[in-house]
Amino acid sequence: MKHAAAPLLDPLAEEVAAYLVANPEFLARRPELYRQLAPPRRIHGENLADHMAAMVAAERARTRALEAEVQAALVDGRAGTGLALRVRLAVLALMRARDVEETVAQELPALLRVETCTLLAEPRAPRGFRQGGPPAPRLRPLPAGAVTRLVGPGRDARVRTEVTEAELLHAEAAALVARDALVRVPLWCGTPCLLAIGARDAAALPARQSAQTLAFLGRALGAALSR
Repeated sequence: MKHAAAPLLDPLAEEVAAYLVANPEFLARRPELYRQLAPPRRIHGENLADHMAAMVAAERARTRALEAEVQAALVDGRAGTGLALRVRLAVLALMRARDVEETVAQELPALLRVETCTLLAEPRAPRGFRQGGPPAPRLRPLPAGAVTRLVGPGRDARVRTEVTEAELLHAEAAALVARDALVRVPLWCGTPCLLAIGARDAAALPARQSAQTLAFLGRALGAALSR
């Protein structure tokens, strides 16, 4: 009578099993291995395996969330680098501009790859926007206190993923704007001034790593307006 052949055992698997038996704390000391291992399932009503599966699933979910966050930071970093290059081109355009307001309205949107750029100012200071003259006609009016309210106290620039007061800031382009940037423009006369940048594509105005770059654009624009 022939006996059924015994199942072949994997020597390597037996060595791993023997090692784990001899070192029961091995996996506890190496929790990162749980991210690669398949969790056990509950058998015959035992709930211990369910707890282990839940712990492993939670750890893997946390790892995926961290990986997604790192990936988002990398994407924002690349977008921020692209914005910095576009801002440099915009500053060069402002340096050679004879009509700064015209350059802002007509050239900067294409250079920054956005839909619209709008200069706005609060009621002028007693000495006027320009020495001896009224505010330039292409500056849209803002109510008093709007610049600090919109940009935020102590801030020079901000990117908004939720656009409010779009018609006030972006006029006829308001319906196209999905994300905007609000940049404080410092003027020698003290009149609060704002550059509103509206974009249809969110990637044109990254939410991270862009405030300093946009603040530099605001200072360059203020210098150009003071010429």
